[in-house]
Amino acid sequence: MAEITVATINLRNRADRWRERRHLLVAQLVDAAPDLVSLQEIHFPIEQGRWLRNQINTRLSGQSNQPYRLIQKRKRHLIHGYFEGIGILSKCPVLYHDFTSLGYGGRLALRANVELPSRQTMDFVATHLHHVAHDKETRQEQVMSLTGWLNSLRPVPLQIVAGDFNEVPTGPAIQIMKQAFRSAYEEVYGREPLATYPTALVMPRPSYDDWSDVSWTGCLDYIFVSPAVKRVVSAALFCDKPSPTDDTLYPSDHVGVIATLEI
Repeated sequence: MAEITVATINLRNRADRWRERRHLLVAQLVDAAPDLVSLQEIHFPIEQGRWLRNQINTRLSGQSNQPYRLIQKRKRHLIHGYFEGIGILSKCPVLYHDFTSLGYGGRLALRANVELPSRQTMDFVATHLHHVAHDKETRQEQVMSLTGWLNSLRPVPLQIVAGDFNEVPTGPAIQIMKQAFRSAYEEVYGREPLATYPTALVMPRPSYDDWSDVSWTGCLDYIFVSPAVKRVVSAALFCDKPSPTDDTLYPSDHVGVIATLEI
């Protein structure tokens, strides 16, 4: 049986000591070397996604154009879309890619249909849902739109959806996802991570009625797999190690999730 490793990490755009933490992020992505990575909060004006791809590729192969290909998409919003978007890093051949709009500040889901070593094709989807904590119905609407899109346009049995859902495990958006998908982390451990946000990179500050209240901790990041995925071999948190010389310097304000799957 073929195995593939997939991951998700929120980059936190260029905020919170980006120049100091960026090589920490690269090093931990290089160490993990997943086949597919969902990226959220890519900062477009500094070409953050391209810089990250080039750095990882150069360290792995000595060339900036392999083994990873970068696919990225700006938010569908006049203002927010200039600054930020989401992306996918793929070692697998990409047959096609597309996206769907999820509204609420230009949120979207980005899909790459990739060819696996077994010659099967698989959809890998990156997403980043609405951030305001109490707007649970908004994220529920976004998930219903996302899953409807995957099932109605070029559907394939093998599907992975990974990203920052801005929703706790008991929230309605996550419960809807679990009606059609399995959570990779939960399948291995019988529960979701206790927390994927925040790290010590960000200091506690007053609540602004969203997840930027970092006196709160919880799980917001997930990897979901379709029933056609045979087995989740392993799952773990990654990009979760601080700098050896500064225990407040992390790759991001989120930690990532990584999983190896048997296809």
